[in-house]
Amino acid sequence: MLIVYFKFKFLRTNSEKYNKAALFLMKIFAVNFTMGVVTGIPMEFQFGTNWSKFSELTGGIIGQTLAMEGLFSFFLESSFLALFIFGEKLLGHKLHFVAGFLVFLGSWASGFFILATNAWMQHPVGYEILENGKYVLQNFSAIFDNPWLVPAFLHNQMASLVTSSFVVASIGAFYILSKKSEEYGKLFLKTGIIFGFIASNLVAFPTGDWNAKNVVKHQPASFAAMEGIFETEHGGAEIILVGQPNMLEKKLDNKIGVPNVLSFLTYQNWNTEVKGMNEFETEELPTNIPMLYYSYHIMVGLGTIFIAIMGLAILFLYRKTIYEYKTLLWVILFAAPFPYIANILGWYVAELGRQPYLVYGLLKTQEGISQTVSSGNTLFTLLGFMGLYALLGMLFLILVGQVIYKGPESKKI
Repeated sequence: MLIVYFKFKFLRTNSEKYNKAALFLMKIFAVNFTMGVVTGIPMEFQFGTNWSKFSELTGGIIGQTLAMEGLFSFFLESSFLALFIFGEKLLGHKLHFVAGFLVFLGSWASGFFILATNAWMQHPVGYEILENGKYVLQNFSAIFDNPWLVPAFLHNQMASLVTSSFVVASIGAFYILSKKSEEYGKLFLKTGIIFGFIASNLVAFPTGDWNAKNVVKHQPASFAAMEGIFETEHGGAEIILVGQPNMLEKKLDNKIGVPNVLSFLTYQNWNTEVKGMNEFETEELPTNIPMLYYSYHIMVGLGTIFIAIMGLAILFLYRKTIYEYKTLLWVILFAAPFPYIANILGWYVAELGRQPYLVYGLLKTQEGISQTVSSGNTLFTLLGFMGLYALLGMLFLILVGQVIYKGPESKKI
């Protein structure tokens, strides 16, 4: 989105700095895209290698959305990415903008189809179970009418915009602090702060609130575990700010909470009952409650910090003193990794919360594994991928670091 924004600003103003900014960020996006392909393809193969029973039973449903993601979104994104990087002179600026917009459209469409797959696993709709136990679609449009899909997609995409905004703002802060490419540093910082402030707030409300209400409605046991509610709170539930789950005594240790706030946020009523984990059978509760609880609270905590950082930054930006306020620039510079952490934790919350199910309420995780793949084989390949991805991660940082060091004025790709 930020790349398209800069290219659009160039068409409107004919200022070359916006065009160079778009091309510069596309170089970083291209490295991200390459790493996404390299790390994403093995995940596709895992459906057949590690989750063959799951693929056999649900392939008639999830196979369609995953195929649409590959055929429509990935091809669109990859084809026009090459045109955007190499085809500016050939296409002219207007068609070059169109190519950039199609890369943006392809990447967001890719997220939509993947989230449509995940939404069906979180809240299955429009399906029919055949006599052989396989799931097939009874209503194709139900996949895209799934009440879980739009909130999850918008939350995910706003989180991605928070990440890119922090990265762009961080690059801008680096250039200003190092007194290198300061014109572009100010441009990146200003743009990253504005987009980051808007996206950080949208992640919390309405998209985060919308997702939480979906969990309350469709996965109440998961919601209780996320919030650390061991016992049903009848007169209104408190929101927990700090606390550690004690699984032996079924309580939160050292908790600090605000009375009745959770009930208000969830039901818009201070005194509404919120079900605790005691209301559900043990086998229906998430299998790793502490990890789910900590992931959720750290994610929410980081999101709150993002709003505070960008809120303070936009205040100084409005006063036109942001470029001289070194302490805040250092904070923005070093904040860049934390949206990645928050995104990962968000996915932990979604996937740990769905346990013990692969398809919530229908198919248990243990029923979807490949029977011929041993735990030893799984561990061996997991360690191998971890080592490979660690090397790729270091290579990624080196390549992106070189692009940033050379700066937007560099014509090398």
